[in-house]
Amino acid sequence: MIIEEVTRVAPVPAPPHPAPDRPRRRRSRAWDEAPRWQIYVPLSVYLLFTLVPFYWILLFALRRPGSTSLVPWPVTFEHFEKVWNEREFGVYFQNSVLTGVATLLLTTLVALAGGYALARFEFRIKRGFMIALLCTQFVPGALLLVPLFQIFAELRMINSLASVIIAETVFQLPLSMILISGFIRNVPYSLEEAAWVDGCNRFTGFRIVVLPLLRPGLIAVGSFAFVHAWNHFLFALMFLSDQSKQTIPVGLNTLMSADSVDLGALAAGGIIAAVPVVIVFAFIQKWLITGFSAGAVKG
Repeated sequence: MIIEEVTRVAPVPAPPHPAPDRPRRRRSRAWDEAPRWQIYVPLSVYLLFTLVPFYWILLFALRRPGSTSLVPWPVTFEHFEKVWNEREFGVYFQNSVLTGVATLLLTTLVALAGGYALARFEFRIKRGFMIALLCTQFVPGALLLVPLFQIFAELRMINSLASVIIAETVFQLPLSMILISGFIRNVPYSLEEAAWVDGCNRFTGFRIVVLPLLRPGLIAVGSFAFVHAWNHFLFALMFLSDQSKQTIPVGLNTLMSADSVDLGALAAGGIIAAVPVVIVFAFIQKWLITGFSAGAVKG
């Protein structure tokens, strides 16, 4: 009897039956959650007011001269050929690219050095210097045109792209230094100290450790400097007298006269001026958004 009870196989319990699917209850909307139409309707109105001017520019640039159609058909590129060849927009475009890239490089390099000094060193007039940098943002550039013109005239830099590049760089530096110093403060100082322990000097440690972490901030500062130099009209108008050295904003101004305005050519020139900036921002928008939000959270 004992052997039979030991060798007896215990019955295997039957698997439990799956519970029937219960209908999911619809989550009740929170009191602070707005209905979708309250979000989509204002966004649609804003999008309409934003896109209509762009469509109007494309309409004048792509339809034939003298046409009053609201649809640019058949499409013509006559206005683009006119402004590029007859109005020398190719020269204006080249000058604007040179001015924008040079301003970007100079502003980024000088702001990087000044921002590092503001973020890592302590000196007596540091607070006053920061306040002075902020106060310069309230001074319009038109107030300094006469002294700048006199300085560049004594240096024999009038009618030279270098005068525009220097002026644009000087006006972009205060805000750029403040932004760069904020980005550098978010980088832990212990990372640089660890590099010094490994045998790096201050410059090498900054180049190897800190500089790669500042890439979003540098792209944000550089993009601001490039766009400002690309679109700025006043400095190029005052410091450049030779037509072969003018930039795109001044070139657009030449399309408007006291008697008439060539709307087709003006619209085509505006598209030529806007397309490069749109392409640049399309490629750097990821880094640009990261750079904008880098100073919001202390990491």
